[in-house]
Amino acid sequence: MKRVLLNLWRNEEGQDIAEYAVMLAVILVIVVGTIRLIGTNSNNVFSSVASSIQ
Repeated sequence: MKRVLLNLWRNEEGQDIAEYAVMLAVILVIVVGTIRLIGTNSNNVFSSVASSIQ
């Protein structure tokens, strides 16, 4: 049992998947934050333009 756990601990194949998952999560947070920021700013611009037309 100790040998199995030691082999699992030393096995580095699964670490690549975990690193890719962390990178994907960071990229998604950045993309979602950027979209929310752009969406808010564009909504303000369109509201300003609409009120100045009337």
